[in-house]
Amino acid sequence: MDADGIHGQLDTLILATLKRGEAHGYAIITALREHSGERLDLPSGTVYPALRRLERAGHVSGKWTQSSGRRRRVYAITDDGLTALDKGRQSWLTLREVMTAVLGT
Repeated sequence: MDADGIHGQLDTLILATLKRGEAHGYAIITALREHSGERLDLPSGTVYPALRRLERAGHVSGKWTQSSGRRRRVYAITDDGLTALDKGRQSWLTLREVMTAVLGT
């Protein structure tokens, strides 16, 4: 599944991933792929802009770290991010109910 297939849900998926613990961008991409049973394979050009957007909104915080001589930005979910995650989850559940009602089981 590509980025178009999850339109409107990417932020919620990233926040859910960060709720499990802080991570850098590539680790988030990998976790999304693994937790989706390899069905979700998002390019970095989709995930990194979303992380910057979430950081500007105050839903995640980022800090630079050094690992094996490489700098990378590690992200963590904030309290505002937890609230946004709850709203995103509720929105998804409502959408799922509507889609099931319209499409049938």
